[in-house]
Amino acid sequence: MEFFASTAPLAAAGFGVGLLVGMTGVGGGSLMTPILILFFGTQATTAVGTDLLYAAITKSAGSVVHARRDTVDWIILRRLALGSVPATILTIATLYLMGVRGNSSPRFITIALGLTLILSAAAIVARPWIVRRHLILLDPRHVQRLTTGAGFLLGVLVTVTSVAAGALGMTMLVILYPTTRVARLVGTDIAHAVPLTLIAGLGHWLLGSIDWGLMALLLVGSVPGIIAGS
Repeated sequence: MEFFASTAPLAAAGFGVGLLVGMTGVGGGSLMTPILILFFGTQATTAVGTDLLYAAITKSAGSVVHARRDTVDWIILRRLALGSVPATILTIATLYLMGVRGNSSPRFITIALGLTLILSAAAIVARPWIVRRHLILLDPRHVQRLTTGAGFLLGVLVTVTSVAAGALGMTMLVILYPTTRVARLVGTDIAHAVPLTLIAGLGHWLLGSIDWGLMALLLVGSVPGIIAGS
């Protein structure tokens, strides 16, 4: 009974966040990382690293569902990955050189997390207005470069904070591809988050900042949640 009482809240948190991510493509890091830090007392670096691998597995399940429904634009995904994958590798290398290891809470990560959460919240609030008003079609050549640039920015932010792949990523996609169906952008955003969070999560594993037991409990709830939401 005591074991259930201590583990059920984590599984419930995983289910709730997974459900939201499946429906909107948003909420993985923006919700889970603060929940782990504020409600479960997890150190910032461990929360970020654990959330990244948790997100990679959770969003893999969601991306399979979206791929089967043909709501993933693989061209857009490739453009994003051209920026995000190199950025993720460079950021992990930088964290290593800065001495970030294991169960710690470097001040710059806490500050970056707070700022990125504010940006993500602003993006979520502004997105409905952007969807209604933003109908400017950009030059296709510029769109390709801007998409890769957006991927690079996401790679840095997500690797340091585990936040922004959904909230900022979706807002950027809505601006860059205003004529693409929202459901297709959601599927693309979720599918792109898989390689991004997987590589970043493996990097944090090398840094020693993964709590495997915590991640397992989150996955018990999140995988059913994202499948239901997708």
